Parts: sequence; structure tokens; C-alpha cells
Amino acid sequence: MTRSFVNWSGSLAFTPAEHAEPRDEDEVCALVRRARETGTTIRPVGSGHSSSPLVRTDGILVSLDRLSGMISGDGHRVSVWAGTRLRTLGEGLFDGGLAMDNLGDVDYQSIAGATATGTHGTGLGFGNLSTQIAAVRLVTGAGETLDISREDNPELLPAARLSLGALGVVTRVTLDVQPHFELHRMSWCAHVDWTLDHLAELQHTNRNMDFYWYPRSDRTQVRVMNRVDETPTGRPFTPARVPDSAPLGAPRDSQVGPTHRTIPRHRELRFEEIEYMLPSEAFPACFTEVRRRIRERHRRVAGWRVLVRSIAPDDIWLSNAYGRPTVTIACLQNVALPYEEYFRDMEAVFRQYGGRPHWGKKHWLTARELRPLYPRWDDFQAVRRRLDPDGIFLTPDLARLLEEA
Repeated sequence: MTRSFVNWSGSLAFTPAEHAEPRDEDEVCALVRRARETGTTIRPVGSGHSSSPLVRTDGILVSLDRLSGMISGDGHRVSVWAGTRLRTLGEGLFDGGLAMDNLGDVDYQSIAGATATGTHGTGLGFGNLSTQIAAVRLVTGAGETLDISREDNPELLPAARLSLGALGVVTRVTLDVQPHFELHRMSWCAHVDWTLDHLAELQHTNRNMDFYWYPRSDRTQVRVMNRVDETPTGRPFTPARVPDSAPLGAPRDSQVGPTHRTIPRHRELRFEEIEYMLPSEAFPACFTEVRRRIRERHRRVAGWRVLVRSIAPDDIWLSNAYGRPTVTIACLQNVALPYEEYFRDMEAVFRQYGGRPHWGKKHWLTARELRPLYPRWDDFQAVRRRLDPDGIFLTPDLARLLEEA
């Protein structure tokens, strides 16, 4: 088929030479071999939620939508097809009495797309979704399937868990899971100064915690989540523990339910987003500068919120949280409003404080700027060239990210 592709926000649109929807791994292998033989680029695509041009190609665009659903599992691990949407995965795990350890803010993505770009949730004790991967199967640039796990080809796992689709077409993902549990979610409003003053305590006394800052009002919406079957470390810092004199609003939301229904939120309005991952110790100074610039330069157009979350460190080579506790700052903008001047100014601030961009969101960095940010950058490139020696997955957009001119 030939048809145009438009991503979730509408900011990325292109028409590949071919739009393929393979029904099984054999068809994926055949597509990759044909691309290699004809010198055509080929890119996998999941739900299209990302706003960066990782999937753009004038060759073959491979949709994984037909590769969806559970394959096998037990009480500790499950294998699923790569195109399985997070919403579907959450319900399937729930039906089996299981759950993922943590999730991101939306569940529109496919599991392969979400992990390939470093999608994350929030919580000092939780890495991004890629850290929950125990194994992957992918079709390499030679058109052959390759299993990568802690038992098979373990040296490749730190590259394959978050690969940008540059190592091959992922067809299966095996996840570490746990028995089903429920979370109590609560949110309330507070002035931004109060939230920043109490941020450390909020983060350390709740399983999950994040907040939105609304630049035009200087208010925040604080969100915390805790397991209903466990006593958190310390007493959760919630409105019940805050003196009456504190500048708080009444709780806006209180909900109890399984993780896949409690953590993600349904999004009707479409938006653009830039998000950078910062060393935790750099967050206070960085946020102060972000706040100053938005108030002084962008308040007229910055009608949407700024989201702050935390991520635990990991050892995944292209992970934005590689080797360091991380706090993220994301600026959101309604698709009907201009964003580039605003986002570029924010990017300049993030870079001053050692930030790494989210792979699936807006940014303007190239390999020259990215390489110094990732200690295992060259190791990833060696794996990429080994698994895709002819560069059939390397489009011009991906080359700008991965290859220095």
C-alpha cells in the first residue's frame, strides 16, 4: 500500500513509497530482505505518538499493528507482540492477575515504540519502561531474527532495550511483570513556591509523584500515587498532613485502581512537547531559569503547562537516565499555538544544565551534540553497524542523530 502517514500531534506528515502491515515475523523478514536487496530504507512504526521524525522514510514504513497481543507468560515474565498498545497490554495483564511495575502518562503507544524511545513514568525508584524489558526479538538488517536477552546475546541487551529502531524491526518484547496491585491516586493544587519547597519530601514519601506548573497562574497541580497494600517509606506527604495555613486547594482527584487505569490519563487535546532529562542535582537551578524565561519571554504564548517528573538511573546505553538519578522538565503546547521559538529557548536552558532530550519529542540536537551526553555512545554505534551493516534502517533523519558529519 501507499498512503500518507500523520503522527498523533499532526506535526509530522510524509508519504512513504510503501506502507506495509506484516501479519507475522516471516513477512517482516521478507520485507527487510527486499529492502536490503533493493537498497531501500525501511522504518518500523508503532502508534505514531512520537513527534520527532524517527519513523520518517521515503522507502518502506512497516506498521506493527497486526503484530499485537500476548504470546506467553507466567507470574514473572510475559512475552507480547511488538505492536501491542499499552492500553491493551494493561488489560491483558490485569485479566491474568499481573501488572507492569510502572507506566507513563499516556497509554496510546505500542510497547515497542514506547520502549524504543525511552517513554517513562515518574518515581524515584522507577526507571523508564525500557528497564522492564527482559528480552527482545528483532529482525536484523540481514533479514534474520535475533533473540536478545540476559541468557542469549546478553552483551546486546543494553543496546536493544532502547534502540530507536536502529538495530532492526522489533517483533517481540518480553517484560518483567509482577502480581496485580492497586494504586491510590490523589492530586491537589498549590502555589509553585510551596511545591518547590516541599518537592524532596513529596518525592521521597510517595511511590510516584509529579507536578504540573501553570505559568499564567503560578499554580501547580501535584499528583501522588501509593500502593493500597503497602505502607510507604515514611508517611505520604498529602493534603492531610499539610497545615491549614499552607496555600493549597482542595484535592482535585482521588482514585483507586490498577496501575494501567490509574497512572495514564486520557488526552483529548493534541499537543506538541519538548522534554529534557536533567541530573537531579541540576533541577532546582534549571527550573528557576525555565520559570524566569517563560514568565519574561513566553508567557503570552505559553498557554499550556510544564510537567516535572523523576526517573531512576539505569545502564541502558541510549537511555536519557543512563548512569544518573534524573528529573525531567517537559513543556507542552497546544497544536494550534506556535511552539518552535519557545521550545528552542527552553532547549538552550536545558543544555546549560546537562540535559538529554527525550528521543520521541521535539528537539534540535544532532550526533555532534548528542555523543558527549552518552558514555556508551560508541558501543551502541558498533552494535548498530553489526546488526545493520548496509544501513537500511538509517534514514537521513536517523543519520543526523547517530552519525557525525
